[in-house]
Amino acid sequence: MVDTLLRPRNFIDGTRPAPRVPAPVIDRRRPDLRTYGPVETDRRRGRGATANPDGRYEPVQRERIDDGWDIDEEIDDLRTEVTIEKPRTIITKNDSPDIGFDRSINPYRGCEHGCVYCFARPSHAYQGLSPGLDFETKLFAKPNAPELLRKELSAPGYEPRMIAMGTNTDPYQPIERHYRITRQVLEVLEEAGHPVGIVTKSALVTRDIDILSRMAERGLAKVALSVTTLDPRLARRMEPRAATPTKRLSAIRQLTEAGIPVSVLVAPLIPAINDHEIESILRAAYASGAREAGYVLLRLPHELKGIVRDWLAENYPDRMKHVLSLVEETRGGKLYDSAFGQRQTGVGPYAWMIGRRFEAAAGRLGFNTERTRLRTDLFRRPAKETGQLALF
Repeated sequence: MVDTLLRPRNFIDGTRPAPRVPAPVIDRRRPDLRTYGPVETDRRRGRGATANPDGRYEPVQRERIDDGWDIDEEIDDLRTEVTIEKPRTIITKNDSPDIGFDRSINPYRGCEHGCVYCFARPSHAYQGLSPGLDFETKLFAKPNAPELLRKELSAPGYEPRMIAMGTNTDPYQPIERHYRITRQVLEVLEEAGHPVGIVTKSALVTRDIDILSRMAERGLAKVALSVTTLDPRLARRMEPRAATPTKRLSAIRQLTEAGIPVSVLVAPLIPAINDHEIESILRAAYASGAREAGYVLLRLPHELKGIVRDWLAENYPDRMKHVLSLVEETRGGKLYDSAFGQRQTGVGPYAWMIGRRFEAAAGRLGFNTERTRLRTDLFRRPAKETGQLALF
């Protein structure tokens, strides 16, 4: 294998592109992942992406090619690495007009679930890492999140509104079992009487039913489960380390029985892959207890276009061109359009048909007759920890 530098994005003298330079031969026992091109199937078993392309901020892109010196040696599999991150703030603000919250908390960067379609993958480029396999193997945890949250909620000018969790990466991904950051954040929110909305595709959320049920009883919590497909084989290909569809439906049932408002998200809808399941997913979710529902059409920002294209080429080569053609049809002739009001649902006849099918099925079943509104009047600013003893 030879790692070759391709398509330089910087210039040596300001006028000419950098020359094409071959890099040293890679040790096959521990091949460099930071190259564009398929990674060995055995090595990435249980992962979603098929490659590890360089991020968009890197000065060069590299591609691995076969130089004929392939040696049959044992190859290590990809292991999850977690780096401790210590941010200065934990509440992220946004002013996007087409989403229903203005603040969120993400206890982790990257996500071990490995969902190939995840729109958050390109955010890993900010860390100098790949949105491909790096996104699901090189993770960042923020164990000081509860401490930061308490500090920010204590600020004199803070005004409570629902905090969303799971908006970028899943707060209940597998490493949460060890770090328990999400649970600690919920403990702070419960103490402060602060509303929270959670989005996840993990059955691990049921671990925190004790906290969530108490908060829900006070009108402070709701949960949305993302159910992409009912086909376990498709789920295994698309989202290899997320909970199975059966476990997600079971989680909906358990949360509902505990008195926690639950909604289902059919997200993302991928044309010609899982869009035929709209009605069946909604029926199964309603039978499990969900009473609100929403959907999101496949989004392909930045590097995600190539990642999904490679995944389609490996898993559905006969459908790849058709799927991408339908995506372009819903995005004004492009693979992605980030315009507010359109990025979630798309445009054009195909997107319109998806929307009408969803509305009709949800209406027949009785979804969305009422919307859960969380309370903010119970908020009590946490006491600051000054280290001083009380006078009385």
